[in-house]
Amino acid sequence: MGVNREVLLTYMYLLLYITLSSGVILYNKWVLSTNYFNFPFPITLTMIHMGFSGVVAFFVVRVFKIYDKCGSDQRLLCLKPLLSTLIRCLFGNTAYLHISVAFIQMLKALMPVATFLVAIICGTDKLRCDIFLNMVLISAGVIVSSYGEIQFNVVGTVFQVTGIIAEALRLVLTQVLIQKKGLTLNPITSLYYIAPCSFLFLFLPWYWLEQSRMEVSQIQFNFWIFLSNAVCALALNFSVFLVIGRTGAVTIRVAGVLKDWILIALSTVIFPESMITFLNAMGYAIALCGVVIYNYLKTKDVSAPINKLPVKNISTKTDNENKSSAFSDDSVELVNNSGKISSSYMEEKTSLLPSSKLSL
Repeated sequence: MGVNREVLLTYMYLLLYITLSSGVILYNKWVLSTNYFNFPFPITLTMIHMGFSGVVAFFVVRVFKIYDKCGSDQRLLCLKPLLSTLIRCLFGNTAYLHISVAFIQMLKALMPVATFLVAIICGTDKLRCDIFLNMVLISAGVIVSSYGEIQFNVVGTVFQVTGIIAEALRLVLTQVLIQKKGLTLNPITSLYYIAPCSFLFLFLPWYWLEQSRMEVSQIQFNFWIFLSNAVCALALNFSVFLVIGRTGAVTIRVAGVLKDWILIALSTVIFPESMITFLNAMGYAIALCGVVIYNYLKTKDVSAPINKLPVKNISTKTDNENKSSAFSDDSVELVNNSGKISSSYMEEKTSLLPSSKLSL
């Protein structure tokens, strides 16, 4: 009975992640689209997310002291990839103004390609024939999908692809810092440092690009709309941490694939102007096959060193896993006793396809 309850709770967390991840993307599209809420200011929306996340993180860390502040090395881990984090958030939101949600999800299949290329450039990965052929398969699928896009927009596509490259760079930089310094991560304390800095960095672009337009535009600033939008974005970050804590990075990748299909289907219902052609679907199916193969290959790479451990070490590890009742069997190594994501997990996470999920 206890096992069934744990399994049910895990599925509930997965459902929560899929719901929040899809909901945040659709909500952002609805807010930014000129056909709906009509708030075409992606920098402002990103600043609202950052500001709200920073305030919540401040209360959690400094007022309630649920989590401790990071040391100097952890702060470096949070702030060094800051620029790529900002570009990913900002360009990702801007893409909603120009292209459909369905097409954005199809373009996100390029994430493993971008991560692989950036990792090779940074020297954290080696060029392998099997991975390279897999990247060709994914790229071919995305090209077919793009060719079949009826409302293809060059500007929106460039914004989205740039955001994908920035996300890949952020993951690789984070992996480098973790491997060199053996650091740990925590989503709350990361937001404590990242969110305020991001807000300040975005102020000048906001002042130059959007402030004057907001003064002359006929927009309605609905407090409850923006508050609920920011709450959903923050809740998504927490849900990712909960799911990873109970299952592992591989499970959340599988859930991410399911979420993408659900999101593409929902977007065509909620936003009727988003039309999916046969070439769209065929291209995305090809790319998705490549993504699944990529995740499988990378999972094998991560698990291979564990299989080479001495029998004594494996036995000790098994004993430690049995002592833990807070996490499922394949996630004990992901979160350490202090509740922080361990470096072994981050190596797995950065080697797998990152989801769209972490939305600030």
